[in-house]
This record gives sequence, C-alpha cells and structure tokens, in this order.
Amino acid sequence: MAKQIQVPNFYTTVENFFEKAAPYTGLDAGLLAQIRVCNSIYAIQFPVEIQNKVTGKMEVKVIEAYRVQHSHHRLPTKGGIRYSNNVDQHEVMALATLMSYKCAIVHVPFGGAKGGVKINPRDYTEEELERITRRYTYELVRRNFIGPSIDVPAPDYGTGGREMAWIYDTYRTLKENEIDAAGCVTGKPVAVYGIQGRTEATGRGVYYGLREACADEHDMKKVGLTTGMAGKTMIIQGMGNVGSFTGTISQEEGDVKVVGVGEYDGAIYLKSGINIEKLLKVRDETGSITNYPGATVYSKEDRNKILEMPCDILVPAALENQITTDNANKIKAKIIGEAANGPISSSAEEVLLKKGILIVPDVYLNAGGVTVSYFEWLKNLSHMRFGRMEKRFNQTSQERLLHAMEDLTGRKIDPELLRKVARGADEVDLVRSGLEETMSRSYGFIHEFQKKHNIDMRTAAFAYAIKLIGDDYQNLGIFP
Repeated sequence: MAKQIQVPNFYTTVENFFEKAAPYTGLDAGLLAQIRVCNSIYAIQFPVEIQNKVTGKMEVKVIEAYRVQHSHHRLPTKGGIRYSNNVDQHEVMALATLMSYKCAIVHVPFGGAKGGVKINPRDYTEEELERITRRYTYELVRRNFIGPSIDVPAPDYGTGGREMAWIYDTYRTLKENEIDAAGCVTGKPVAVYGIQGRTEATGRGVYYGLREACADEHDMKKVGLTTGMAGKTMIIQGMGNVGSFTGTISQEEGDVKVVGVGEYDGAIYLKSGINIEKLLKVRDETGSITNYPGATVYSKEDRNKILEMPCDILVPAALENQITTDNANKIKAKIIGEAANGPISSSAEEVLLKKGILIVPDVYLNAGGVTVSYFEWLKNLSHMRFGRMEKRFNQTSQERLLHAMEDLTGRKIDPELLRKVARGADEVDLVRSGLEETMSRSYGFIHEFQKKHNIDMRTAAFAYAIKLIGDDYQNLGIFP
C-alpha cells in the first residue's frame, strides 16, 4: 500500500518559509520571535436565522468565523475576509501573517490581518449572505476589530464589493458620528466610496509582477526563455476575480497565449489558445468553462491535471496547497506566478527549485489588491477622488504646449491625436500608474536582495519583508 504523504497545513508552510528567511535578516532572535507570532486572534461563533432548503422553515444556524491581526507595528491592520468551508483558525493566521509581509514588501503602511467565515456562499441566498455579513461585522465592531484606524478588511476568496458595501453600511449605522467611516473597509463599489481600478487590482498586479520577472535577461536565460511576455504560454488555475483579470490583462497588454484554465467544476486545455473574454462569456451563458469550443476537457475529479500540462507560465489563482510533493515533480512550467495565497507547500517548493523553476511568490505577486486598497483608504480619509484637483489643469497645460508646437512648426496636429495626448489623468489612470510603479520598484528591491544573498526569490521576499518590519519595531520604539 502506497505511503500517504502528509501535506503541512498552510500556517506550518508559512512558518517554514519564515524559518528559511530569518537568517538573512540580521535581526535579534527576540525580535524575530515577536514578528513571527500573531498578536490578536478573535474566534467567533454567532447565530443567524437561515431557511431550511427542505422544509422551508427558518432555523438558527451557528456560524464559525475569525479575525486575526498578525502585527501592530503599523496601524491600521489590513487584510481580506474570505467565505469558504475550508476556513479555520490556522488558515486565517497564515493569511494574516502573509499580509504583514506583503504590506511591507510594497511599502504600504499597514500591519497584516485577515478574516474568515466558514461557509460556502453558494449554499446561501443573497438575503442570507447579507444577514451573515452584517452579523459578522457587528461582532467585529463589538470587539473593536474594525475601524479606519484599527483594522480595515477587504474582499478575498468568496467575497466582493457587495459584501464590502454591507460591511460599510453596518459599520456606519453603528458608528453614525464617525466622519471617516468609509475607510473602515476597502474593495467597496465605486458608488459606495470605492475607487476605480480596485476590482482588477490583484490580477493587474500579477501581470505587472510577471512582466518584471520576464524582463530580466539573466533569469529568463536560466529557465530557457527569451525576455518579455509576448508569445509566452500561460495556464491559469482559478477563474475568479484574480484569475480572470490576470488572463484578460495578460492577453490584452502582454500578448500572452493562455492554453489552459482550471476551475472547481473542471478544466480545459487548448494548445492553439483560449480567449479569456470569450471563455468568461461561455461560462456565464452555459454555467461552465468546460463548454468552451474545441478544448480538451478534464472532469471535476481530474481538474488539477491542468497544473501538469506544458506551459511557460503557470498561474495558480485558486486556493492554498495546490502543488504538493504529490504533483511537484509533474509540473512542466518554467515560471510559476503565485496569484493565490500559498498554492505551493514548503516541501513542494524544494522540489520545484531543484527542477530550476522560477517561482514568483505570492507575498509579492498578489500584493496589487492591498496596494490599491491603500489608495482607496487614502481617498476615503481625504474625502476626495483622485485627479479632481489636477486633471483639468494638466489637460489645459498640455493643450497649450501642443498649440505652441503648432505655432513654432507651422503644422497642425491631428485633432484626434491632440485629444489623446492632451488629457488629464482620471482616477483609474492614477491608480494603474501607482500600482505599476509599486510592483516594479518592489520587484527591484526583492531582486537586489536575492542577488546579494544568492537565494531563491521567496526567501528573499520574506527576508526583505521581515527586516523592514523589524526596522519599524526598532525605529518606532515599539521594541526597545
């Protein structure tokens, strides 16, 4: 009988990555011990009335939920809320820990936090989900685990703008005199004090991060690829918010060919390429990606085989522990971009690194969401949308400059070209520009740290983040 390989839980995997990175930080053992632990853990059990699907009667169901604040070296703490049957305390602790490191890497002044509600949102009606979300928010308010200067949630797996709007409305109702109430949560719809570009932010950040990785000639030579994104083949596991935007943006702006997609109900592979926009329409119209014309289809039971198909870039954008020692040797990708949190176990990573695969780690790559959440939080605190003060001035200045060029050259500029060139930046333009700058600079910092110590990229990212947090503790006098 084959021996069953024990997969470490997600928190153990994060702990293993910490241990591997700690020697490169130069920090005192006591300070490292403080950075490692989660500062506050709130485990909640609350009752909600739910309609029995069989009898139609209202019944009380007890919901299990969590909020974990990993580090208070910066305030507020920041991190998403996920709805999943897989939620447990260790998973939320792992995600909160990653958030601290993620914020440090992209130089966003938050401590890390995370929330989880142990439900499958597909099992509940919209009215029931609203009831659960509002009650969860009430519990967070009651214990002082939410607020624009305390702890700011955001969307995660199983949640989105709708749930964030419910959280904001509940918080505002309970804190009616708080002028900055809109800053209590990010990822809200634009009409409810959100920010343009937030929905696509994590996926766009994944694209920017992969673009940076593929621009390095030395690293691409090591994996046997040319520089640049154009023409590279990609497989995406997960067509939620992150996976779908990663796919569409990679195709539209990077000229990448997506050859495989995996979802919870099956997977497809098509060597000639899959149009992600078309795929999303097929899913909306038929209920499944497996109805995409011409593709080889894998059943729900075999859906993870898509991870083992040949490609240049593999993007796990679903849940943690998707690549373990069970399947690590079967991975054929040359680059793995961790769009999800913790898709590779620590033991599997050792196998992948020995195979020469370049891993762009989650702690950096999916930080686009928290980066734009930071922009949204700043917008909420300033009570003004980005671009309002300067857009018209910049547009007018550019028009004057172009008209001066016309006078000097005696040639008229095409009106359509004038319209495109002489324009001020809208909010979404500024958000995308800020995100691109953040992902580019952060990659550079990690890459320099990696080269200096001759270590893999994840170890470099963890060590770089831990050192920044340690510096904060010392510089701010929190840890004398």
